[in-house]
Amino acid sequence: MITNITLKQINKLAIPALIAGVSEPILSLTDAAIVGNIPINATESLAAVGIVTTFISMLIWVLGQTRSAISSIVSQYVGANKVEQIKNLPAQAIFIITSLSLLIILSTYPFAKPIFKLYNATNLILDYSIAYYKIRVLGFPFTLFTIAIFGVFRGLQNTYYPMVIAIIGATSNIILDVIFVYGIKGYVPAMHIEGAAYASVLAQILMAGLSAYFLLKKTDIPLRPTFPFNPEIKRFIAMILNLFIRTIALNVTLYLASAKATSYGAEYIAAYTIAINLWFLGAFIVDGYASAGNILSGKLFGAKAYDTLILLSNKLIKYGLLVGLALAAVGALFYYPIGRIFTKEPEVLEAFYSVFWIVLAMQPLCTLAFIFDGIFKGLGKMGYLRNVLLFSTFIVFVPIVFWLDALNYKLHGIFIAITFWIIARGVPLIIKFRKTFIPLAQNT
Repeated sequence: MITNITLKQINKLAIPALIAGVSEPILSLTDAAIVGNIPINATESLAAVGIVTTFISMLIWVLGQTRSAISSIVSQYVGANKVEQIKNLPAQAIFIITSLSLLIILSTYPFAKPIFKLYNATNLILDYSIAYYKIRVLGFPFTLFTIAIFGVFRGLQNTYYPMVIAIIGATSNIILDVIFVYGIKGYVPAMHIEGAAYASVLAQILMAGLSAYFLLKKTDIPLRPTFPFNPEIKRFIAMILNLFIRTIALNVTLYLASAKATSYGAEYIAAYTIAINLWFLGAFIVDGYASAGNILSGKLFGAKAYDTLILLSNKLIKYGLLVGLALAAVGALFYYPIGRIFTKEPEVLEAFYSVFWIVLAMQPLCTLAFIFDGIFKGLGKMGYLRNVLLFSTFIVFVPIVFWLDALNYKLHGIFIAITFWIIARGVPLIIKFRKTFIPLAQNT
């Protein structure tokens, strides 16, 4: 029986998970920073990257929930010392998800133009969005494959190998971005926004290859799917369906925010692109502790160590708030230099600086929401997570963003609405967790 959780144990999982987690936003931020500084149509290119990144993130989050479902089931079996019973589950799950990803590519590729028109993209921004997407989406199956394997490692209480893979992937993306976007005279032509897309795809392929290598070499989990399906595949699919509905609600928020920003003009969507990608970066940094909560809560739940589960949640609240405050402080310290990394356009910078303080102020609130989100995923309570996000999106975010849009708050309205959305996500999870597990801990 696990009776104690130390900071060392949490950090052993959280810090590598934190580093691994920032790989995806770093891919997008790298594209944004490098594309935002090209000599031709930089603002339109940056706007296109922002629009496509929002849509790609939606696709990844819809099917990337595989990681949480696999991690939850595997970690619970680790806690119960019954891992042998689900050894064939990950390969089956990966087979299902990668098959679905190919269907999504086939169903969205021919319709890129109408899809990005829905985001209010027009003229040059629309053309750039289509060109960028038609290359970038080819990395989608490789990304999902990598995410699923990361879920297996998390379930096995190992975040080290995902960290190594993510570092290599992010580093290669930065190098390839510089080469393909700006070119090397006499060797590689400057491909501008299309070069950024090629760089991301190659980095995603590299990460998928490394993921397969480490899983096969460092664990006894097979990658070849065998049948019949594992009995836990039903629970896995139920989790995925709940997370799918939840992610649709999540992406309603992101879609409305992006569409509203685009409707205000090129400088606003460019500023929004910078701000929301920095918000994503903060979210993925906090995800290190959310991942520790996910991994350890599943193991403790499987072991029925409810008192230690309460202790874990209390410690994660404290550490998470410290991380959130540190992120806000760093952002405040480098407030103006951060903006100039991404663009030199004065109109874009003015719009960005006017709302960046809201992104920083909500960081401590984000940490609580994301940490308990991770804990509930570890517990496998996907139905409650679904209901909370439906509430926070359709009852809280949607009315507020339309109301503030009518008042002409523009980007301020979008980020104020996101702040209330985060509060509505975090508070119900904390209340539900404590009401459920404090009585269980007292009775054990």
